[in-house]
Amino acid sequence: MTFKFKHLVGASAFAFAALAVNPAMAAGTLAGSTITNTAKLNYKVGGVDQTEVEATNDIIVDRKIVLTVVETNSTFTTVVPGQNGTTNFYEAAATTFTITNSSNTVIDVGLSAANLGDATSLFSNADNFQAGTYTYYLDDGDGVLDAGDTAVTYIDELGEGLSATVHVVTNIDIARVNGDYAVVSLTGQALQGGAASTEGAVIANTAGANTAGMDTVWADAQGSDDAVAPDGKHSARDAYKVSAPVLTLSKLSRVIQDPINLSVDGGVTPNANAKMIPGATVEYCITVANAAAGAAATNVEITDVLPTQTSYVSAFGVFEGGSVSSGVCSGGAGTGTESGGTVTGVLGTVASGATETVYFRVTIN
Repeated sequence: MTFKFKHLVGASAFAFAALAVNPAMAAGTLAGSTITNTAKLNYKVGGVDQTEVEATNDIIVDRKIVLTVVETNSTFTTVVPGQNGTTNFYEAAATTFTITNSSNTVIDVGLSAANLGDATSLFSNADNFQAGTYTYYLDDGDGVLDAGDTAVTYIDELGEGLSATVHVVTNIDIARVNGDYAVVSLTGQALQGGAASTEGAVIANTAGANTAGMDTVWADAQGSDDAVAPDGKHSARDAYKVSAPVLTLSKLSRVIQDPINLSVDGGVTPNANAKMIPGATVEYCITVANAAAGAAATNVEITDVLPTQTSYVSAFGVFEGGSVSSGVCSGGAGTGTESGGTVTGVLGTVASGATETVYFRVTIN
């Protein structure tokens, strides 16, 4: 994805939750509401209407806590080795979740992401590494991690029946290789709402019988990693999968001619009897192969510092982007360079399953 980001704000509560929430389902009568029920008695005495008598009863609606966390796109997030959102937001590796408050009250939502153990399976892949430290970004409504999102440590004042989208951001170790997989769990916990920009306390379940005041009832279902349910929490899983090139670098050489056994056509066709003696012309061929399972490698550049016992053959040049067959390089363009004894070949992109070459010639001193 492409990010447009100029300044990475520090992690903080986001007080303007209305910018990032979406309507979900009706949450029922608001907790703390008073429901008044009035009964009226009308009667007559001797055919004469008497004064109406009323009796009222007030009940306070208790608080029902229902919180859900759902992974948004039903697939893993593709990342690359060294992807780092801490130092460069453009490179942030993010999984995305939707958190819905189906309670009948405004709540804050605590956020807690955790790595899961090796061999944990999700989306037909098994976990084999642990991602880095997690940070959270409240989405601005477009569902994509970008400059409009805000760093948070919790969700502030999520209204009843509303949803918020949260991006969970981490860093990927440069040592990770193609196919590595990390499963992450995000847990949301219901916290006391009602005080903007202040993280509320954990909302406890009311034990025992109904009281005259506003009680609390946990009514959430069990999530992917909740210990029990209901518990005022809910969790879901997502994953990061590393996509990287699987490159193999090889260097081949063949003798073209020597001062005794010359090529019959000026070096185009090697002399079969040529030996690696001083004055011999040697062709070096460097190959870069990318396995079919690997991602495309970009900005590929080959540099080769020539041994001091050799001299570069400038009349032949440096060919880049050619092919190799039976150990012999051919094709490509003679656009490579040599400077100060260092040969450089720029290959650009080496696609999955492709092999590219850089080849040139030297003489043995």
